[in-house]
Amino acid sequence: MSTESKMRPLLSVQPSRGLVDEKFQIIIKNLWPKQEVTLHALHRSEDKDFWEAFGHYISDEQGTVSVDRDESLGGTYEGTEQMGLLWSLRPVEEDERVHSDVYAGHLSQGFSQISALETTVVERWYMAPGVERVDIRERGVRGTLFLPPGDGPYPGVMDLWGGGGGLVEYRSALLASHGFASLALEYLAPEELRTKSLPDPPKPSKGSEGAHSNLQCCVCISGSHVVPVDKSIYEAFQEFRKNMDKVLVNEDNHVIQRGMILPIPADPSLKVDVGRIKCPFLLVNGGDDQNWASVESAEDIELMMKKAGNRHLLTVLTYPGAGHLIEPPYTPHFRATNFLLRDMKEKIVMLWGGHTKPHAVAQEDAWEKILAFLNQHLYFSTNSSVKAKL
Repeated sequence: MSTESKMRPLLSVQPSRGLVDEKFQIIIKNLWPKQEVTLHALHRSEDKDFWEAFGHYISDEQGTVSVDRDESLGGTYEGTEQMGLLWSLRPVEEDERVHSDVYAGHLSQGFSQISALETTVVERWYMAPGVERVDIRERGVRGTLFLPPGDGPYPGVMDLWGGGGGLVEYRSALLASHGFASLALEYLAPEELRTKSLPDPPKPSKGSEGAHSNLQCCVCISGSHVVPVDKSIYEAFQEFRKNMDKVLVNEDNHVIQRGMILPIPADPSLKVDVGRIKCPFLLVNGGDDQNWASVESAEDIELMMKKAGNRHLLTVLTYPGAGHLIEPPYTPHFRATNFLLRDMKEKIVMLWGGHTKPHAVAQEDAWEKILAFLNQHLYFSTNSSVKAKL
């Protein structure tokens, strides 16, 4: 073997194809001992924009860098961070290749103008092979059902999102990849936020009147019980609009709307009666949530359930330094983004809150605990779980 071929770096990412919540192992071999290198990742989103992350490493005496063992000395993340190359992704303007690359030296910019020592491509998926996607448009119900591989039966999950409206599918696809039949429900269509004329809800079929009593558990991420339950969606949003004077705008022109429901009202007609909950209930909140008063809501929920005698059903996870958008793990952190107020047809920059490292820690820990919670309360035995892998 020639010296040139011997010293050609080898970049290995395993698995090279996997689910978004699956950790990968990155190893760089055939470097010079104590060689400075930059490990760089570039991702192109569905919106055709580009995101990059990079870490600075020094190889060991054998000329090897192992990301799960070695510390990044700088870049978009620092320390021993096995998945830092994903959760620290940030937007970039330049059009570069969608690859994972290794560069000589410790670089922080200009990657597209420099030849990489080695390059590889990594695929990350929300929907595992064999997961079935079914469009649902029936009797006023709109959504997408994701079914795991195999004949079933599967435990069922209904996946609802927040006040942005529309149909959001990726979390349901990932849940199905972990063995849950998951329905992503479009319960809040954009046009319904702009009109008082709402479609009539579907009439219950025979035997379905008591279906609500069959709920086995509930997970709420960055939510609140402060909702006027006796009003329509349109009317509820109009109630929130009455508190627009509590919305703040910071020096960066980012909108902070967590004050809209503060202080938490004492009037029970303005809140969901959580004292009637009869199933295990998991609350997941970010301590730096700037979008909604989720932490204060969790505190009030706990008081209400304690008073009602069902506090034993409640589990609260609050993550210091995490923001509002607690997503599946290893996905980038968004402290502020463009946001369309659909009911007002107005685009703003919404401040979601959170700081990159603690938010990444929260996403990984919360997702693990959410899956464990669902498995515990929806599966009758651990042997019945269907795990779909790529």
